[in-house]
Amino acid sequence: MNAHNVRHPAVLPLVARRETGRVSADHYFTAEPDAPLRRSEIEFSVAGKNYRLAVASGIFSAGRLDPGTAVLLRKATLPTVTTEGTLLDLGCGYGPIACVLATEAPAATVWAVDVNSRARELTAENTSKLGVKVAAPDDVPADVTFDQIWSNPPTHVGKAELRALMERWLPRLAPDGTAWLVINRNLGGDSLHTWLTGLGWQVERTASQRGFRVLRVTRNSAD
Repeated sequence: MNAHNVRHPAVLPLVARRETGRVSADHYFTAEPDAPLRRSEIEFSVAGKNYRLAVASGIFSAGRLDPGTAVLLRKATLPTVTTEGTLLDLGCGYGPIACVLATEAPAATVWAVDVNSRARELTAENTSKLGVKVAAPDDVPADVTFDQIWSNPPTHVGKAELRALMERWLPRLAPDGTAWLVINRNLGGDSLHTWLTGLGWQVERTASQRGFRVLRVTRNSAD
């Protein structure tokens, strides 16, 4: 596989062909989206590699690589060819983060999790040659822990639901694991930082760009 012509996701130029028609409001937090299926493709680049991904209506950011995801992939510390262990793309959508993780770290096991069935189908298609494990949240075995969790979490579901998502998945970090989160500053980025710190997590804001906060979350060294 030519690393500079990967048929899967990336970030930077945001060369995207926008969908015609509007994405329905149910999009990314609906298990079975009602929006008529309209397919297209987007292209973008991350770490010098180009990606082309299938997208469709009824999922999050179907017309382009979401700006928050772009910031996360540009500003967080990507895994490398020497990275092993188990990585999670939480709220994977059509799979841009999962594709980048699996491309950059081929020796790692990558999980992609989303409640939206259409998103999972697209992620499975986009990662078909990368060995990513695509699953609904309840289908991830309870004994699986993650060395890295990557997420552009669904802030529009509301504060309670967002915090419940964090409380469910962050405890599944390995003892020395790291979670990379990107949060819109105007949609609770700073309050999430404060809340996670209050729960005992070690939280570092590693970057701010285009109104987004990139947070690096680890276990407190005293735990």
